Amino acid sequence: MAVILQRKLFGWEEIEELGDLQRLLLVLENLPDENLMKLLENDRGNGRNDYPVRGVWNAILAGIVYQHPSIESLRRELARNGQLRSLCGLTRVPPSWVFSRFLQKLIEYQTEVFAIFDTLVEQIRELLPEFGSVLAIDGKALETHANPRSKNAPSLPKDGRRDNDADHCRKVYHGQNEDGSTWTKVVRWFGFRLHLIVDAQYELPVAFEVEQASKNEMPVAHDLLDTLNRVHPELLEDCTYFLGDRGLDDGKLIKKLWDEHEIKAVIDIRNMWKDGEETRLVCGENNVAYNYCGTVYCYCPVTGIRREMAYGGFERDRETLKFRCPAAHYGIDCQGKEQCSVKGSIRISMEEDRRIFTPLARPSYKWKSIYKMRSSVERVNGRLDVSFGFENHYIRGLTKMKMRCGLALMVMLAMAKGRILEKQEDKIRSLVQAA
Repeated sequence: MAVILQRKLFGWEEIEELGDLQRLLLVLENLPDENLMKLLENDRGNGRNDYPVRGVWNAILAGIVYQHPSIESLRRELARNGQLRSLCGLTRVPPSWVFSRFLQKLIEYQTEVFAIFDTLVEQIRELLPEFGSVLAIDGKALETHANPRSKNAPSLPKDGRRDNDADHCRKVYHGQNEDGSTWTKVVRWFGFRLHLIVDAQYELPVAFEVEQASKNEMPVAHDLLDTLNRVHPELLEDCTYFLGDRGLDDGKLIKKLWDEHEIKAVIDIRNMWKDGEETRLVCGENNVAYNYCGTVYCYCPVTGIRREMAYGGFERDRETLKFRCPAAHYGIDCQGKEQCSVKGSIRISMEEDRRIFTPLARPSYKWKSIYKMRSSVERVNGRLDVSFGFENHYIRGLTKMKMRCGLALMVMLAMAKGRILEKQEDKIRSLVQAA
């Protein structure tokens, strides 16, 4: 907490209850920012201290907590709310340039700022024993409302009205209707992309990165995984499942998760097979095949009838998936049972295809159940839009956008930590309810 060393003799908090300001107090009390405050105060030295470092920092956090879309909106709130000024540690409202310079100073100390985020992740991991056991990753569009740099005038000076770091992105979604017809949806935006890893059970962030909108998600996912391994190795050791949509369908990522960390990838798969190929024979078998989704079938040697085999579990020591004969497992009458080479079960090595055959089999009920938890990261993205104002913002530039995302995620974690310490675990996801 950025502690205010000296307060007025009579403060607003002694006259009336804080009310909704309790939410801000919850964040200020649980944010491990003392090291950053000392660095900023030492940087200021013996200069004028009309607007204390801690007061301006607390005011910026207040702007995030109370969903102010701009600095001017925050300044108007500070001007009319003496109780808020007192809680932040300000005697008067700082002018706009004070906030602008302070935010620029935060960018210079961004390593120390983001260290607060990592410290909060570790603190919450200690408070929540199962924190990190199921992780989910997703990318979120951060659209900027600034004008792009003109192609006809690439040498125009930076004037604050254009975003020189943002670029364009185009994503195409395909689907199928109930009547069998297909649909296509194209989404375009100009700006950036937030790559976010969250705990899927508690819906809290554990790692993030902000890049230009056009940057592919897969290399960023590898970088985030390496960052987690470096900064939070114990969190990664406790992780059992890693969830992602089909945009993260990457054989190298799936292999890396299991081979290096023994984490089971639960990532949706794309159909990469060409020329209308529907099934492939399992290596060494003549009547057992699988499709691109990992569903395994056997063919009756007499009638040629195709039946789906029953999943029998994953054998860790052999790194194989076991599939049982449907006739033996379900009691089906199969005329070719005696001639079939698979009389009881078959083991399929993951090396058959690492994308298709994962430690948690794609056809299993558990895979489908775990994959439903992936929507947690989408809900966190929704809170960033609605509760933290990323749907309508005035941020320009990649460094400022990354700083603003980091501050918002820090507030989210600090508030969650406060809820846990106040024995309000049922409100751990809430950003607007009073403490």
